[in-house]
Amino acid sequence: MFLVPDGTAWIQLINFVIFFAILNVVFIRPVGAALKRRREYIDSVHGDYDRYSHQVSTMRAQAEAERLAARREAEEKVQAARSTADAEAGRLAADFERSAAEIAGRARAQVADELAAARNREGELAGALAATLLERATGSST
Repeated sequence: MFLVPDGTAWIQLINFVIFFAILNVVFIRPVGAALKRRREYIDSVHGDYDRYSHQVSTMRAQAEAERLAARREAEEKVQAARSTADAEAGRLAADFERSAAEIAGRARAQVADELAAARNREGELAGALAATLLERATGSST
């Protein structure tokens, strides 16, 4: 009951080898090459992703550093501008205070001059007033 290989078994074996050889040339090698290319592409995409992720992290860190530097520089400029503005405001206030003191001094001098002139004419005006009052009181004209 054992099977004894006969001529058809050898022909089937040769057919299988030929079929496998054709299958290998037509299907297995091209599919294997395509899978290899696909794997290489996927690996390159992963490598690109890793490289670009690292570049993004580096660029974000640089952008943060530049932003902080710009903020510091802006704060320094604002502080310098405030200092300049405070100094300018102090200078302007001193100039206006000086101008106001000069105007007040001139006004005091003018008032003093007018007061002195009025006091100098006081006797003359008092005499004229007395003469006018005397004329009105006596009803005579001199």
